Amino acid sequence: MRTGNEPTTARSALRLRLGLSLWGLAWAVFGVTAFALTDRPGWAAACGLLLLLVLVDLAVIVHRIHQGPHYQPGRDIPPYEPDRGGRGGYAPGRYEHHGYGHGRYGH
Repeated sequence: MRTGNEPTTARSALRLRLGLSLWGLAWAVFGVTAFALTDRPGWAAACGLLLLLVLVDLAVIVHRIHQGPHYQPGRDIPPYEPDRGGRGGYAPGRYEHHGYGHGRYGH
């Protein structure tokens, strides 16, 4: 059921993202090291750039985790406000009073 406020109540699996970023960090470090030792500077630079991106992603993830449950609600909080009999989503005639025409596409 869509209520219209999904962008404000959306969640991200931060622990999964953290794990995947750590996995990417390990592979990027391995890539930089392996390509530097085998005298492939272009590939080493590409892995170095990937390493920087992974580090930025890790910083964002750790920051979001430290923001706490206000920004990342726990499992006991539903991901959306339940529809309490209101009209969630599109309803015919909903936009006429805003001057958007008649119906969904203004026909």
